[in-house]
Amino acid sequence: MTLQFRMARPNRSAQIDTALLQAVITHPQDLVSMVAAQLGFSRQYVGGRVKQLVADGYLRKSGGSTRPRYSLGNNRRFSRSYPASGLAEDDVWFRDLLPLLSDLAEPVRDIAHYGVTEMVNNCIDHSGAQSVWVEMQLDAARLHLVIADDGVGIFRKITRALALPDERLALLHLSKGKLTTDPRRHSGEGIFFTSRMFDRFGIHSGGLLFDHDHAYDDDWLEEVQPRQAVRGTRVEMSIKRDSERIMREVFSEYSSGPEDFAFAKTVVPVRLARVGDESLISRSQAKRLLQKVEGFRTVVLDFSGVSSIGQAFADEVFRVFASYHPGIELVASNTSADVLAMIRRAQSLHNAQQQS
Repeated sequence: MTLQFRMARPNRSAQIDTALLQAVITHPQDLVSMVAAQLGFSRQYVGGRVKQLVADGYLRKSGGSTRPRYSLGNNRRFSRSYPASGLAEDDVWFRDLLPLLSDLAEPVRDIAHYGVTEMVNNCIDHSGAQSVWVEMQLDAARLHLVIADDGVGIFRKITRALALPDERLALLHLSKGKLTTDPRRHSGEGIFFTSRMFDRFGIHSGGLLFDHDHAYDDDWLEEVQPRQAVRGTRVEMSIKRDSERIMREVFSEYSSGPEDFAFAKTVVPVRLARVGDESLISRSQAKRLLQKVEGFRTVVLDFSGVSSIGQAFADEVFRVFASYHPGIELVASNTSADVLAMIRRAQSLHNAQQQS
């Protein structure tokens, strides 16, 4: 189920295509000559790209052959590299992407706006990157977005900030939400909510791939071969063009109530607390699982992919942590019979302790 990450570097055709699709909105009648002059290419070469874009559905042509008029087709695409220094995420959206996506349904456009600006802002503020790459592809079925940088890498940065023993554990903390390496400037909610708004959301950084699939409401982590490792971070997002998902409904799903939109509920994939093939047995693993969840009122522990847990692990979560944090509701989901038996044992000890 892993997304196929790609980040093609710009070539002459891609540069011309991007310029044409942006310019057609304001230069429908002199499109070829304007872009040729702007980029310094021949009118013949630019005209060839226009012909190809029309054939591929990115441009529409009307009028006669002597005075053609062009407009945007149903398909759209955009690619551009930006210097990270001085970049503003709103400029990327309002100046470069919104004109190409203005006729999308408002719910999808709002989600794209949120995802692009949050992910570009992460590149600017956290990555230490020199450049940021933005790619957009829209066809009849879906909108696809890529935001990439050449910085330190998100998993490596989290590992260093939290002094984690393994980069794979960075994803466990990232999946909870409210994780930020700069709490004065960021809430740490952007990646969590963006991953829940899009149909598919993935991060490729170093040798790790993270994938959230809305169809399965699940998070996956995959290790790639060393030759496939990338410098920096790539975020890839896609959503159906006719999606009816509403941004505010995603926020409310994880809020504390209809009148309170605080981010109060999180879902933690328990299997991400494992490193490699290790079993979830120890108290240290349980403490790792619950690190930095104190800011939530409800913590849903998703045991998908976990067939068993140890007594000490269950006791640390459902008796010790529950005793010290009575204001946090722990909810176990997708439990096997063996896991549920261990949880109930720990909960019964917790209940007896509370009554004594």
